Order: sequence, then structure tokens, then C-alpha cells
Amino acid sequence: MLLHSFDDLVRTMRSFQASRILLTAVELDVFTAVGAGATGAQAAAKLGAGARSTEMLLNALAALGALTKAGDVFHNTPVTARHLVAGSPEYARPELMHTVNLWSSWTTLTECVRADTAVLPPGIDGREEEWTRSFIAAMHSNARTRAGEMVRAAGAERVRRLLDIGGGSGAYSIAFAQANPNLRAEVFDLAPVLAIAREHIAGAGLAGRISTRSGDLRTDEFGAGYDLILLSAICHMLSAGENRDLLRRCGRALAPGGRVLIRDFILDPGRTSPVPAALFALNMLVATRGGSTYTLAEYTAWLEEAGFGGVERPDPAGDLITAGLQTRQDAAKVRAESADSTKYTLS
Repeated sequence: MLLHSFDDLVRTMRSFQASRILLTAVELDVFTAVGAGATGAQAAAKLGAGARSTEMLLNALAALGALTKAGDVFHNTPVTARHLVAGSPEYARPELMHTVNLWSSWTTLTECVRADTAVLPPGIDGREEEWTRSFIAAMHSNARTRAGEMVRAAGAERVRRLLDIGGGSGAYSIAFAQANPNLRAEVFDLAPVLAIAREHIAGAGLAGRISTRSGDLRTDEFGAGYDLILLSAICHMLSAGENRDLLRRCGRALAPGGRVLIRDFILDPGRTSPVPAALFALNMLVATRGGSTYTLAEYTAWLEEAGFGGVERPDPAGDLITAGLQTRQDAAKVRAESADSTKYTLS
């Protein structure tokens, strides 16, 4: 997104109009109403909406290329027919409703900047069931596309006990269990989320190997003896202090030699790139008490404070970070080497 001129600035400021048109179409399920073809009046009757306003909305959608129009009849495009018409195998409206719901939070950005925090109630707890389901559906869709990479990065064949903190739909735990028949996983999340996770786990036929545990990842202890802990799309919800505390509790829950695998946005040192990571920091401003996006240096410092070593970013441009829990001997060796290095430098 490059803004080279005043015209570029104005165009970008007005780009919310196209976004709002598409979000309203998703919210109303307009594309299902259009189906194989419908006039504005026919679509309005299915939606229970005004004929005049529906015609205006459909014309705008056709102008954007989300629909086509022949005479008075509107038709879905191949893309909207595939993803936005109910009954399609790839119907994506449930997960896209999360994007619809983000609108309310983002309209408070000005107030959030003034207040230095979210001004709407944060978190899944306290949100209605429909909001929770759309949020988890969006996370599930993303997790399914990333699960293979996570499994490979962690080396699932070496894992026997997995703890998936804030595991949402259980998509990652399912992928790990499918990759290693000897692995047992536990999904740790809020009770309303776990009800959804259990549906996915049962659907995968893994209820005997993936358990669920309700709790608050901000405060609860996680148990002990895990080989691997997953923190996927969790750290951005928390403040720096909350992440330090979370990683200390993760360290206490790991077996000797255990590891943590983090997936999240990773900012470059200047905090202005990658663009999605910089923009997502504001998504956390409007949606959480103290969340943000962070740099690799910040993650490294938190992990080392919590007793982890060997912090790595497998792909320098990727969003994964791995680290292993240090033994007391390893930690002592690192401290000694650091002291020697400082002594040599000062001399």
C-alpha cells in the first residue's frame, strides 16, 4: 500500500465503502438469495429487505464484480457461487462473519487511541455464541491451511504429549495426532470454545487421543510433563508483561527437553513492516486490553527470561518461532559464557 499523492490518500480513505458493501452482503447472505439468478425484487423478498435498497446494493455488488447483471437479473460469479452460496462445499460465510464482526471494533479506533486500550468488552467470554462461532470458524479455516507447516516445524514424530494453549477448534491438535499415532494432545481454552473443539475432534475420530481442558490462559497453571506446547495466534492478544508470565508458566509445564512452538505476526525492528503485522497491531488495540504485535527480539528476550534457549525462526520471513527449555546446567553454562564474554569485552 503506497500513498504517493493526495489522490492516493483520498482513495484509500474512501475504500471503506467497497468493504462495507461486501460485508453487508455477507451479513445478509445476499449471494445465497441471488442463487442461480434473481431480480432485485426476488432477492429482497428472500432477504426480507426493502426492494429499492436491495436493488441498489446488488447494483453496487455488480459494479464491484461480485455479481453480474443481465437485464434485470443478477447472477453470482464463479467465486461468489463457490464460496458464498449456502450449500456449496466451500461455503465460507460462517468464517467471514468474523470479518463482519470486526467492523464494530474498528469503528472505535479513534476512541481506542485516546483511551490507549480497547473500549469495547474484549475477549470471547462475554460475547454471544454467534460471535464465538464465527471467530472460531475463521481461526479453524486458517489453522487447516497452516497445520502441515506446524507439524513439520515441530517434528511431530518426536512428540508424545502435546498441549495446545488457546487451541480453538483443535485443528492443530488434530493435525499432530494424525501425523503421529502415538501422540496424545490436550486443547486448553475457554469453555464456549471447547464445545466447538469437541465437535471437530469427534468428527476426526480422535476423541480418544485428544482431550480438552477449560481454563484461562492468562492466569492458570498448565500442568506438567508435556513434550511440546503450541502457542498459535495467542501472543498478539496479550501485553508484553502477560507474554512474559505466559511463557514462564509454559516452561513449568514442559518436561525436560521440552519445546515451545509459537506462530504469530513478527514485526521487523522498525515496527512498520511487514504491513499485515503493523496493521494487525491496531486490530489488537481495538479488540484487547493490551495486545499488540511484536518483534523477534522481544520474543527472544521473553523466552530467555523464561528459561528457554536455542530460539530460532525457521524461515527468516515466516511467522514461526521455536525454542527449547534449558536444563539448569545449560542455563548455567550460558550465563557463564555470557559473563566471560562481557569480561573479555570490558578488558
